[in-house]
Amino acid sequence: MAHVEPALHASPLPEICPVCHAPDPQFFQCVASKEYFHCTACEVRFLPAQYWLPDSAEYAHYLTHENQCDDPGYRRFLSKLATPLLKRLPPASKGLDFGCGPGPALAKVLRDGGHDMAVYDPYFAPDPAPLSSRYDFVTCTETVEHFHNPHSEFTRLRALVRPGGWLGLMTCFQTDDARFAAWRYRMDPTHVVFYREATFRFLAQRWNWKCHVPEKDVVLMQRPVSL
Repeated sequence: MAHVEPALHASPLPEICPVCHAPDPQFFQCVASKEYFHCTACEVRFLPAQYWLPDSAEYAHYLTHENQCDDPGYRRFLSKLATPLLKRLPPASKGLDFGCGPGPALAKVLRDGGHDMAVYDPYFAPDPAPLSSRYDFVTCTETVEHFHNPHSEFTRLRALVRPGGWLGLMTCFQTDDARFAAWRYRMDPTHVVFYREATFRFLAQRWNWKCHVPEKDVVLMQRPVSL
């Protein structure tokens, strides 16, 4: 079992939060010789770049995931986001699944719900053409925890959503600092950013977007019609 170690401070402290760009993130925990930090503004926990996997190793790890379109269990998992989102969408909306992975199961679920879907993934669907459009909704499931530059990625995601549209996110919320070291989600070597519900509420307030949390680990943000 992973255990918390004394701070190493083997490299300079991060100057800004990678999510909200607030200054002076604080040391959080050292686990398995990795130093984690947290932002006192948006409450995110994160792992600095020196601990990230190389791209080739990250890609190899993604290939071990078994997230197939025809897997009933995986479709039920995705329904945590799909069901509340579908209730909010007008018929025949246009959507993008950002970070769709090797098996774009969520895109299929939403197509089955009557919506036109595009997909993008830097590894598995790298054609950038879908990123030049705007959408009634954008989904991003089990992806934001992998972002190496979340501030930039969230800026891009916001720009992809039309006024009045939706951004649907799903990631496992970090809730208990005492259990962080032994948390399964932390142990995935490709997970480098760990969000709290408060993180997304902070971002939505900063963006002037509405924020809904229909259940734990799911966030639906709506862009104002006037923006």
